[in-house]
Amino acid sequence: MKSLTSLAAAATFVVVAAFSPNLASAGEAAATGTFTGANDHITTGGVSIIKTAGGGAIVILDADFSLDGAPDPIVGFGKDGEYVKAADLGDLVEIAGLQAYVVPASVNVDDFNEVYIWCDEFNVSLGVASIE
Repeated sequence: MKSLTSLAAAATFVVVAAFSPNLASAGEAAATGTFTGANDHITTGGVSIIKTAGGGAIVILDADFSLDGAPDPIVGFGKDGEYVKAADLGDLVEIAGLQAYVVPASVNVDDFNEVYIWCDEFNVSLGVASIE
C-alpha cells in the first residue's frame, strides 16, 4: 500500500509531466531562489519559476523543499517584503518535497520578486524566497 506522501509525490510528477511539452520549449527557469524561514518557522529548499511557451508560468518547489509545519499554509507571490494576497497560488500540497503550482493567467510573475509560504490563519509569513 502506498503512503499518502508517495501518492502526493506521484500526483506532482503527473502535473509536471502534463506541462512537460511547454516546459521543454520554455528552456531554463526564468527565476530561482532559496527559502528562508520566518516568524520562528523553518522553511528551506529551492524554488524555480518556469515560463511556458504559451505565456503561462509554473512555480516549482524543489525536491529539497521543507517546512516545519503550520496551520493553513499557502503558496503565493510578494514584492519587496510584502505578501500579495491577490497572487495566491493555492494551498501548500505537502510540507516537504517536489511540488508544482500553476500560476493563474491573472498573475504576472514579472510583477513580483519573492515567493512566499504564507499562513492564512494567522496572516504571517512562514518562509520567503527572493527570486532572481
